Amino acid sequence: MDRPDIVLDVVFYRTTAGREPVREWLKDLRKADRRIIGADIKTVQLGWPLGMPLVRKLEPGLWEVRCQLTTGIARIVFTVVESRMVLLHGFIKKSQKIPADELATAKRRLAFVE
Repeated sequence: MDRPDIVLDVVFYRTTAGREPVREWLKDLRKADRRIIGADIKTVQLGWPLGMPLVRKLEPGLWEVRCQLTTGIARIVFTVVESRMVLLHGFIKKSQKIPADELATAKRRLAFVE
C-alpha cells in the first residue's frame, strides 16, 4: 500500500513577543550554511516521515534535522503539528550528545506550541 504524499508547511516558532529565534539564528550563519540547512529542511518537508541519517527522533513530539555544514554540524529541533513542521530551536553541535540546555530550550518552546 502506498503512503499518501505528505508535504509539510514549514513555520518558525514564534515567541509571545513576536520573535522568531530560529530565523534569527539562521541569519547569523554563513550563506553556504544557510543553503545547506534550507535544503535539508526542504528534504524533510517533502519526504516526511524520514529517519536516519537526516532525521532523528529525540523524544515524543521532538525530532532533529541533522545538517552537515561547511564548518561543522548543526541541528534544527522541530515538532510536527497537523501538517506543519514547526522549527523550535537551532544550534551548532559541539559534542557527541545533544546538550541538556539545548534540549531544554526546544522542550520549553514545544510546550507553547502544543
